[in-house]
Amino acid sequence: MTATVETMVATQVHRVYIKATPQQVWDAITSPEWNERYGYRARQEYDLKPGGAFVAYANQGMKDYGAPDIVGEGEIIEADPPRKLVQTWRMLFDPAQMAEPMTRLTYEIVEEFGASRLTVTHELENAPIHAALVHGDVPEAGGGWPFVLSDLKTLLETGTALDR
Repeated sequence: MTATVETMVATQVHRVYIKATPQQVWDAITSPEWNERYGYRARQEYDLKPGGAFVAYANQGMKDYGAPDIVGEGEIIEADPPRKLVQTWRMLFDPAQMAEPMTRLTYEIVEEFGASRLTVTHELENAPIHAALVHGDVPEAGGGWPFVLSDLKTLLETGTALDR
């Protein structure tokens, strides 16, 4: 029983169907002009080649709360637009997060049912702080992947993100 629980915590899979093309979903994830409009409203930049950098910047609200200018980092492992993006990922809000190992984040986009099926697989081995954060279990830190993906879907389908 313990092994099953640890596996469930160590790998989180989130899936959403979005009435948008795979290219629109890809652009919303990887383009700073889009990714700062939903979720935590913070700019993220990708150098979309193996070994390229992923950088997430703090928005003004995060800075007001004491966050550093750069709140997330990672490295691109694979980029296959508009189908698949694999990267390492780690948040940098505090020393405890920075002490955890890099996690592995995979976005897969498939056209299905006249929409795009976006599957986000986040491998969080030996990263319990990140696992709680991205699962949405840290109230003062937002809603994790469930919130981010809901907001992404809302923005792409309606043109307006959720109120935050």
